Amino acid sequence: MTTPTKLAPAPVIDETARLLTEHYVFPETAEQLAGLLQRRLTEGAYDVDDAEELARLVTADLQSVNGDRHLRLKHHAAPVSPKQGAATRDAMRRDFDSSLGGAPRVQLLDGGVAVVELAPMLFPLEWAAEPLSAALTLASRAQALIVDLRANRGGDPDAVAFVCSYLLDERTHLNTMYWHGGERSEQSWSLPHVPGARFGGSKPLYVLSSDSTFSAAEELAYDLQQLGRAVVVGEPTRGGAHPCQGWTVHPHLEATVPVGRAINPVSGTNWEGTGVQPDIPCAAADSLDHAHALALARLAG
Repeated sequence: MTTPTKLAPAPVIDETARLLTEHYVFPETAEQLAGLLQRRLTEGAYDVDDAEELARLVTADLQSVNGDRHLRLKHHAAPVSPKQGAATRDAMRRDFDSSLGGAPRVQLLDGGVAVVELAPMLFPLEWAAEPLSAALTLASRAQALIVDLRANRGGDPDAVAFVCSYLLDERTHLNTMYWHGGERSEQSWSLPHVPGARFGGSKPLYVLSSDSTFSAAEELAYDLQQLGRAVVVGEPTRGGAHPCQGWTVHPHLEATVPVGRAINPVSGTNWEGTGVQPDIPCAAADSLDHAHALALARLAG
């Protein structure tokens, strides 16, 4: 029988505060949050025996200053590797294997309208390029396309650019990422060539959103919306625009710290805190029917 790992809050808080100070994309906020965590520790706010409860308490404090939903102390029921990012990567791999590589549904609706569901994540491109290419190539012959992101909780920005490449006709600047300290930036562009066939940049395109759509999935919706390429149908998304990295700070706890911020070249801003606002607001459960009707009307017109 495995003996549970004893929870000592102080080392967890100390390491989380250190990671904030060294890596958080907003240094001034990092200092403020590190001080808050240490003060709460001294006050006894984290004197709990349960790692899941500590994760809940610390996450609430981490998000109390600027509402950054990527800033978390995540609880994992099974012990996780101390290697950086291992906890998140192991969980992603299980989801990848059980979701046909993140493209669990390709369907042809009436009127030549295709649906490609991308869920539960946009997985690392070294895993996902083949299933994404297969799904998007299969849908490329449709008269109109609906990309369903309602159950997508984020993932790899490179996968965002890869998907966009199938939905545009030419190489396009999608996003710019500014990393910790603001001294280094990195642009994201769609690809000049893709495996398989493109749907292209002229046929009707709709993106479905919900209040569960998050992070890289929001970027996909936002990039296409800002380019005027897609109509977003559904609910406002969760509002997380900061890419993050994860560090194991306890056998069952992982600190996730945003290390960059996204700036869209069209809007000059991003969706942090506000979410992607749909062009056609409706309940997420009704968004597929709405988008299908819009597509049929446009094709008929």
